[in-house]
Amino acid sequence: MFPPRKIIHIDMDAFYASIEQRDNPAYRGKPLAVGHSGPRGVVATASYEARAYGVHSAISSAQARKLCPHLIFVSPRHETYKAVSIQIRRIFLDYTDLVEPLSLDEAFLDVSHERSATLVAREIKKRILAETSLTASAGISINKMLAKIASDYRKPNGLFTIAPAQVEEFVASLPVERFFGIGEVTAQKMHALGIHTGAELRQWDETSLVRLFGKAGHLYYGYARGIDHREVVPNRIRKSISAETTFAEDTDNRNRLAAELDEVCAEVWNRLQRHKFQGKTVVLKLKFDNFKQITRSKTLPTPVDSSATLHRLSQELLASSDFEGHKIRLIGVGVGNSPEATLDGIQLRLPFDDLP
Repeated sequence: MFPPRKIIHIDMDAFYASIEQRDNPAYRGKPLAVGHSGPRGVVATASYEARAYGVHSAISSAQARKLCPHLIFVSPRHETYKAVSIQIRRIFLDYTDLVEPLSLDEAFLDVSHERSATLVAREIKKRILAETSLTASAGISINKMLAKIASDYRKPNGLFTIAPAQVEEFVASLPVERFFGIGEVTAQKMHALGIHTGAELRQWDETSLVRLFGKAGHLYYGYARGIDHREVVPNRIRKSISAETTFAEDTDNRNRLAAELDEVCAEVWNRLQRHKFQGKTVVLKLKFDNFKQITRSKTLPTPVDSSATLHRLSQELLASSDFEGHKIRLIGVGVGNSPEATLDGIQLRLPFDDLP
């Protein structure tokens, strides 16, 4: 049985405005809005100094001026924002291939293979600050819905974790407005029905919620129970399918490793079937207790054609691996080298290829 997923949601703090304040010292500490100041202008984002006056994204520039007469307007520099976003995304990819950008300034990361998602999030925040001079807020939990809520909990420059044991109590006390996808109109409809918190939402059965809110009712039913099955989906060409598990305690017991490997292989095979993905190369990844990683691989002349073949090749790779006197903290299996995953005739690499 796999442990709960570990999902991080990174949300940059007032991204566009922070870049403008970073690049122009005269703007620092002052209320600033990115957008056009004309009569038909709209605020794209506002600095935290401006937000103190009630200025926020999507309001008209005229209204923003009334709220804060000394507001500084800066025209957006989209290419600059995009370049910084790419820089930040490269940091994410140093920790996981499972990165799902939502926009230039936020993304989900699946770091289920790591022992502590909170430590990873803290390190990512430090690197973003060191490499871009910008701050980010991070939310960590067992699914995307909860991680996104958590990232907003201690903004700016915040970090908040909702651990598995805390989910039920946390969700019960949460105002429905905080749930992903519940906007002002839906919240008002829920309030009219006497639904103000997650605990009250949990009292409604799924059929009733679907009748009242359409297909979204399925999501709301799960949200009230802290359930969100959506996976982190990278928006790029799929190069491989993989799964990993991190042990609660490091081990060098080969029988246990073989048993754990069978579970990982079963998950990989399920994902291969679900995504209709084929690959000719099986890769075994081992991470030692000193955090060193090794990979072993075997390539077939044709794609892996059965669960039994995947299990057999993975176990052969494990049997031939030297632990070098160390215990194992993580074991993973990937299938790649797809006949279709090529670009201009050049074979795309497995996500494990860059590992030492």
